[in-house]
Amino acid sequence: MSVSPLRLNLSEGSVVFSFTPEAARDLQTAIAALMETLKVASTQSSSGGSKPIPQRAMEYRYTGDVFLEIFCNPNIWPSPFAAKVLITLRDDRIRLSTEAELTRIHEDIQQYLEQYG
Repeated sequence: MSVSPLRLNLSEGSVVFSFTPEAARDLQTAIAALMETLKVASTQSSSGGSKPIPQRAMEYRYTGDVFLEIFCNPNIWPSPFAAKVLITLRDDRIRLSTEAELTRIHEDIQQYLEQYG
């Protein structure tokens, strides 16, 4: 399993950590499913009618050199372009918890896979 640095761009700065292309593909799949859920929810709410059906939150976890968790509740965002994710990144010395734009994380994963995948 090859490990390469992944850079996630945050609202204020960025974070770089070791990640695998396999894990990046899993994360890309989870984010694509989340974006599709958000698109469906925004279509339901814009078409009026009945109350939207609550959707399951996305929780992605990776354990390698670091522990990475990405969480998003699709029920609170009007569209994929407005959505933000909560990111927790930790190892035995440091813990980072922050928020980032879903679309920016999606682009970061795509760039990573183009380079290392």
